[in-house]
Parts: sequence; structure tokens; C-alpha cells
Amino acid sequence: MPHQHTPAPVDVFSWIDDAEQVRERAGLVRTLRPRPADSPLLDLASNDYLGLSRHPETVRGAQEAAERWGAGATGSRLVTGTTELHAELERELAAFCGFEAALVLSSGYAANLAAVTALSDRGTLVVSDAGNHASIVDGCRLSRAETAVVPHADPDAARKTLAAHQGRALLVTDSVFSVDGDAAPLAAHAEVCRDEGAALLVDDAHGLGVLGRGGRGALHAAGLAGAPGVVATLTLSKSLGSQGGAVLGPAKVIRHLVNTARTFIFDTGLAPAATGAALAALRLIEREPERADRARAVAAELYGRLTASGLTAARPDAAVVSVRAPSASAALRWAADCREAGLSVGCFRPPSVPDGISRLRLTARADLTGDEISRAVETILGTAPAGATDR
Repeated sequence: MPHQHTPAPVDVFSWIDDAEQVRERAGLVRTLRPRPADSPLLDLASNDYLGLSRHPETVRGAQEAAERWGAGATGSRLVTGTTELHAELERELAAFCGFEAALVLSSGYAANLAAVTALSDRGTLVVSDAGNHASIVDGCRLSRAETAVVPHADPDAARKTLAAHQGRALLVTDSVFSVDGDAAPLAAHAEVCRDEGAALLVDDAHGLGVLGRGGRGALHAAGLAGAPGVVATLTLSKSLGSQGGAVLGPAKVIRHLVNTARTFIFDTGLAPAATGAALAALRLIEREPERADRARAVAAELYGRLTASGLTAARPDAAVVSVRAPSASAALRWAADCREAGLSVGCFRPPSVPDGISRLRLTARADLTGDEISRAVETILGTAPAGATDR
């Protein structure tokens, strides 16, 4: 029998090594850093704006839901995954935010994909803000609609783009942008949509719990909650301290999503524990509306003290304080030095930042004490790299 030559194995993923080297040279390598349950770090990095992820009522809501309904939803929501708890959360979430109906999904990412793809098709024009979250960008791509990316927070550019289109159209924007923490001009966008016959889709992930009366969200603050041509998406993982997402809007829009949104139809329902935790947190916010005011006040204080000391930061419209760094590598080192000093901060670098400018991203939590705010400011200033201050 003739000898058969065995070819040398080929590394079909060798291209990953090249890509990794490019990231390393640019200072853009990302790594997972597991944290312990009892981390000693002062947390200004998470999105726990109201400090509810560890609140006893939120935790108890998760525990009771898991004990009653089990560890998982057991299937998609159209099969076995919809519990009475999901329906209860949807009713209370819609009522709190001022919308007719709501639909809960497994994440805020899934909610944006569901809303964008279900409300557009090949004949639709989707006008998307240049600063929108990646989940909106991906939703636009998956929708197969014609997508026009317009300059950040520019209603005039959106109007011009919509006016040149005949047929269905959708204007989509974040309410509060996660990089700089600035708010979208929602009232102006809504006027553009009314004039041009377009629908308005707003991702209120960073507005819920922080903006509007008692934290009812940016659309509530703008007087747009429940408007017939307006749809909102939310995440349950920020101000509500849990996990999951939701779409809010007219009842017929929600019925349409139930029948057409693939990230709802083909995804397992949100786990009961997360559902119960979100519902408990929502009820807590209703009882303690001052938490929203406190979160904004903490953000204003952080911004004021840091900029007074020479750092460049974006004025916060909600609970995100963004501090500019001289470079991606400087931002990475700055965040690491803060962590070594006992402070956890976010570090945003390309491609997460659309303008290419790296930043520290600080979360102004409602439960931060005055001493903790001072400690955070002193740590950030004490570890600031050369070129970060203007004095």
C-alpha cells in the first residue's frame, strides 16, 4: 500500500495573530477582568446609576421570582417563556414611562435590534445619529433598509435627509449618548418627524431612572411619552440594576413586534430572576423619586470639580461624566492607575468612541456619598497623565 503523505496542519486562524498585533500597537487590546463579589474598589464604572443592583429589595425580587418561577424562562416567549411576571413588568413599565404598551426582551441590545428591524424594511429610510449605540447600528444593518447616518444631534440634517425621501421613514437616536453623556434634541427631532411624516425611535437606556419626573425617562421629560408616532427602547440593566430590555410604544406597534421581531420570536425569554429584580427596582423608584435628582446632582458635582481643576470633560445631561484623555494608551494607563488607587472607572477608546478621542467614563451613582465623590475626584486628578489638564 503506497505511503500517504499527511499534510502539515494549517492554522486557519493565523490572521487573528496579525489582527492582535495591530491592536497591541494601537493600545486597543481589550481584556476580561473578573471582579470579586466583595470588590474593595469604589465603583464609578458600572451603569448602576441609582445604586439598585445590590439594594435589598431588588435582590429579594430576584430571589422570590427564581424560587417561584425557576432559574430560567424555559423557552421563547411565544412558547413557554412568557410568565405572569413578564406581563406584570410590562404593564407597570409602560404605565411608569407613559406609554400604551411594552414588550420585555432578553437585553437592551435585543430590544434595539427588534425595534429597528421590525419597524423598517427595504423600502424604508432609516435616519440614524452618528453617535448612536452599536446596537442601533447593527439594527440598521440587519433591517436591510436604506440607512442615512446624519451628524450628531443635528435636527436640521435629519430634516434635510427625510425631506428628500418618499415613503416610510424612521428617525432613530439615543436619548442620552453613552460616550459623552449629552442628550439628544428630542423635541426638535419630534417636530422634524411630524413635519416629514416619519416615526421616531428613541433608545432611552441612559435616560430611564435619571431624566423626567421621578426618573420616567427622557421622552417623558420632553413631553413625548405616549405620542402616537414615538417608540422607545430601554434597558433594565442600568437604572433598574437588573438585566434585560424593553420596547415601549403604541399597542399596535408592540403587537407587530410580537409577530415580526426575530430577537423576540427566536430568543429565550428573560430569566425570572432578572424580571423580578427589575420589577422590584421599578417599584422602588416610584416610591423614591428623589434618586433621579440625586444622580444628576452627583454628575454635576463631578463635572464641576474636575473641570475646575483643569480636566476637559463633557457637561453631563444625565448621569454620565466623560473626561478626555490625551491618547488611547494614556486613557488605558489612567484607568489602570485609578484602579490601583482603589477607584474603578470606565475607559472608552476607538472604535467605541465615534470621534476617535479616548476618555474616562464616570458613572454618577445616586448612592455615592460626599466623601466618596471627593475620593473619586482626588484619585482621578492624582493619576491624571501628562497632557490631560490645561494647567
